[in-house]
Amino acid sequence: MASIFTKIIDGKIPCYKVAEDENHIAFLDINPNAKGHTLCIPKIEVNKIFDLNSDQYLLLMEFSRKVALALEETISCKRVGMSVIGLEVPHVHVHLIPLNDMKEMTFQNKVTMDDQAFKALAKDIAAAISL
Repeated sequence: MASIFTKIIDGKIPCYKVAEDENHIAFLDINPNAKGHTLCIPKIEVNKIFDLNSDQYLLLMEFSRKVALALEETISCKRVGMSVIGLEVPHVHVHLIPLNDMKEMTFQNKVTMDDQAFKALAKDIAAAISL
């Protein structure tokens, strides 16, 4: 059965896309820990990050780095944190979270944004990405 992320990749579920290349897609998390919380995923459906082969893993990290640099340019933050947990969705995903405080990495404190704010932010981040 296709994961929710595969459905996003296939265009069956909408997302606030910030970047895409041949092998990956990045989009805003709709339940963000902080403004700009972004998910980077491979287009292939693989459950766990260490099940990716070495090339796939390195390509995902390089893609995530480019998105993180754009986040730093777009969002006022001390740094961009990265987390790979993967318990809720069985599809590799890298969380990139603009951080000003450690509580933003706990997945217990959330921020709310409306559709217009998500769209504007996705557009701003996308404009800052160099793929």
